[in-house]
Amino acid sequence: MTIKPIKALSDNYIWIIEEGKEAVVVDPGEAKDVLDYLKEQQLDLAAILLTHNHDDHIGGVEEILEHYPKIAVYGPEETKPLADHILQEGNTFELMGQGVQVFKTAGHTLGHISFLMGNQLFCGDALFSAGCGRVFTGDYQAQYEALQKFKGLNDEVKVYAAHEYTQTNLRFAQSMEPSNKEITEALNQVQELRAEEVPTLPSTIKQEKKINLFLKAETLEDFTTLRKARDAF
Repeated sequence: MTIKPIKALSDNYIWIIEEGKEAVVVDPGEAKDVLDYLKEQQLDLAAILLTHNHDDHIGGVEEILEHYPKIAVYGPEETKPLADHILQEGNTFELMGQGVQVFKTAGHTLGHISFLMGNQLFCGDALFSAGCGRVFTGDYQAQYEALQKFKGLNDEVKVYAAHEYTQTNLRFAQSMEPSNKEITEALNQVQELRAEEVPTLPSTIKQEKKINLFLKAETLEDFTTLRKARDAF
């Protein structure tokens, strides 16, 4: 299995999961580059996975379905009517011979979910490298609980977040913990990657436990204070 990013909008990644000649698309905010890639690589689209209902994650679905009308679209309740396979916490299913687990990871939206496919985590806007999504719902408890689920995953799990926010997140983290050598080292590495326009993703759960202040927050109060500070950064 290989996983490749397609850049979309200003800073989104649409992830293409490939196994042989089959492909699954995660959070297609745009359609054109996805359709072009599938055609160029002569891939058969097997399914679309949606983490939540924001337009930069679902904006390309209708156009893709015009070309692939029979494929399954998996997502939470909030992605209806685009999704025809509605998922919730604890659901499991199989794609391309791989088992997929579903976690509710709300906070950013009311029904946000994440997908764990083997050791590959597709977490939309619930978890970023060195960060997490804005809590648009105001439900900081839900977002904090989502982070605890991520923290409980194996260190080897790769984190395929949906945005290239790593550099800004690490700049914020460094402002909060200027003497943290792991954060400073990570920021230097990320700056080098971005100078070459190389994606900073995927990360790993092991790496996030070191550099992600939100994941390291020990209480809901600590997390809420940190998230509000990041909003104002």
